[in-house]
Amino acid sequence: MLIREYQSSDCKELAELFYDTVHRVNARDYTKEQLDVWATGQVDLEKWNQTLKEHYSVVVVEDNAVVGFGDIDRTGYLDRLYVHADYQGRGVATEICNRLEQAAQGDILTHASITARPFFEKRGYKVVKEQQVERQGILLTNYVMIKGDRQG
Repeated sequence: MLIREYQSSDCKELAELFYDTVHRVNARDYTKEQLDVWATGQVDLEKWNQTLKEHYSVVVVEDNAVVGFGDIDRTGYLDRLYVHADYQGRGVATEICNRLEQAAQGDILTHASITARPFFEKRGYKVVKEQQVERQGILLTNYVMIKGDRQG
């Protein structure tokens, strides 16, 4: 397992991995309608590339394919963390999180899906609140979670 920093040439592959992961892994916790508005398959690659370059972003490569990625911004907001459906439970997300957390100064905040909540809880994150996020008129449940001194 190779972990390296994000490169602009990764963007399209990350967008595809995001779509596939949401529709395969998160399907156990969300309806098809919810998955379709969360990951539409129409990612603004220019915008994604911009934010991935601005944030500390890492990708995990195995057998010449990206199998996971994540990013955190300067404020400690852990934005994206996705691992290919075929690589779940192999420590990929743990390695990504280790890197992102090491890069952060102070508390770390994330908005975790129902699916990701147990993973973050095992890492010491606490739920600050449950929230409903609206996308195209469809509500999705997620959790504002924090790791650090300001835990509720």
